[in-house]
Amino acid sequence: MSTNRTTLRRRATAMAVAGALLLLPGCAALSELTGDGGTTTSPSPEAASAEPSAAPSSEAPSPRAEPSASASPSVTAEPSASASPSPSASPSASPSTTPPTDDGAAEAEDGEGDDTKDKDKAKETAEPEPEYLEVGSSGTEVTALQERLQDLGYYLPSVDGSFGPMTQQAVWALQKAAGLYRDGVVGPKTEQALADGVRPGAESSSGKVVEIDLDRQLIKAVEDGEVVRTINASSGNGESYEALGRTYTATTPRGTYAVYMERDYLHESTLELGSMYRPKYFTGGIAVHGSGSIPPYPASHGCIRVSNSAMDWLWDTWGVPKGTTVVVY
Repeated sequence: MSTNRTTLRRRATAMAVAGALLLLPGCAALSELTGDGGTTTSPSPEAASAEPSAAPSSEAPSPRAEPSASASPSVTAEPSASASPSPSASPSASPSTTPPTDDGAAEAEDGEGDDTKDKDKAKETAEPEPEYLEVGSSGTEVTALQERLQDLGYYLPSVDGSFGPMTQQAVWALQKAAGLYRDGVVGPKTEQALADGVRPGAESSSGKVVEIDLDRQLIKAVEDGEVVRTINASSGNGESYEALGRTYTATTPRGTYAVYMERDYLHESTLELGSMYRPKYFTGGIAVHGSGSIPPYPASHGCIRVSNSAMDWLWDTWGVPKGTTVVVY
């Protein structure tokens, strides 16, 4: 009997040991049900980078162990709140997401890099653009310009070393005579025209004649075929306008005329078109007169505008009495 009991105890002990051995694979099976999918206990590379504090364990995972949300691959690759006590200790900051240095940040913000710096240096070392004489300039170069303009016969009342409106008028006249762009700036081409001594010729050959060149917008004071003064002018612009209920066209007629009427004061237009300074009429209501606006292009209602100073010269110095021939071409 005792022998049977002993045998039964030994069998029971052997069965208990075998049962304990069978429980070990059961943990792995339970782990598969919880989503480990039969993987090893060491974390994947993504999980390792996402949760650096989860060190690999040599023990089998507990049946209750569930995969952390941060253990799956993350789009932002940022550590979860429980991954590390400090963001700076996170190994997830790869070289591609490493913040730039202060210098790099400045370049990124300003949009400047080595290319921009090189361009800035090139600008600093480049030669400065040449300065041309224009309205506002002054000094000995302006004085020389004014003297040269007077020598060539372009109307300029005085030489004072200051590039003002009257010097601009004379430069415009030179540029018109030379067929240049009328900007009033003494650039290379205008300087060449000065050096070449460009001046317009006369159409008439005898007597005192006021010649009006509509194509070049110039008035020429001519004596016996020689141009003694060239004046910047502005004639009719060719547009339609209304005055006193009627429609007119702003044209300056071509032909040969003579001064038949004059007004030695600031005369108001009978068509209510504005004031005319000391006008000299040569056909109908068309006159040569002074004005405060003489652009380098046609702009009037049909009369010929010159500066008030030039009109004074025509009246008081050169003299344009009644009967003086006026040729418009």
